[in-house]
Amino acid sequence: MAGIYSMQRKVLYRIRRSFFSAVILIRDRQHSMPEQTQQATILSANDLTPHVRQLVLLPKEKPIAFQPGQWVSLKLPIGAQPPLNRAYSMAAPATESGELTLVLDHVADGLGTDYLYQRKPGEEVTLSGPYGKFTIPPTLDRELFFIARYTGLVPVRCMLKRLYAQRQAGSILLIAVAPAEDELLFHQEFLSLAVTHPGFRYLPLVAADGAQQGVDLTLSMLRPLIDHTPKVIPMLCGTKAFVQPLRAYFTEAGYDRKDVKIETYD
Repeated sequence: MAGIYSMQRKVLYRIRRSFFSAVILIRDRQHSMPEQTQQATILSANDLTPHVRQLVLLPKEKPIAFQPGQWVSLKLPIGAQPPLNRAYSMAAPATESGELTLVLDHVADGLGTDYLYQRKPGEEVTLSGPYGKFTIPPTLDRELFFIARYTGLVPVRCMLKRLYAQRQAGSILLIAVAPAEDELLFHQEFLSLAVTHPGFRYLPLVAADGAQQGVDLTLSMLRPLIDHTPKVIPMLCGTKAFVQPLRAYFTEAGYDRKDVKIETYD
């Protein structure tokens, strides 16, 4: 009997070893697979604010199926070791014709934005994607809190457009922080949304002194809305200096870390 059990253990060991070897092989093949890229034509380039531009692109080979909140990677032929990869979220949901609406702020001395600001309609860029998990939660059983700073509003705007187009929106709060009053992205659009949809609240804030001031102003608005009230669904987007302190506030208020969805772009 002992010999039979020993043989069974050996067989089970070989099966387990073969299984884990197969898993490792599949994983390694996935990591070694080349990234799928394609060319996209720039259809239009328009300024939304003094320092923010909108590009509309049309992929040439096949449409990119994405969820609102996801992003694509642009492969720019510049830098010390091109391509220079830059990630940009879609600002509008997918269309039947396949256009992608991207929004970017002009970073001072930024190689990527300098290059993209010089691009004209008719020119092409290389891209891949979509990527990212900062998307609409599958269950919206609580109030949805969007908190975003500057171009962090881009994926939020895409999600809002999808929610209201599909009549899925319940109670939603948007706190939007900008570095200047004339840099409040999609301001008139959000104001109109607040007028036409009573369940949507829009709180624009201006923090000219940087991310920390944005955090302080946001917390001053959040505390009376969060403390001693039913839990909400928090979704935060912006730079790490803006997002991380706000996430910490929610976790200190009793939220599980994984329930506070975040997206950072630095």
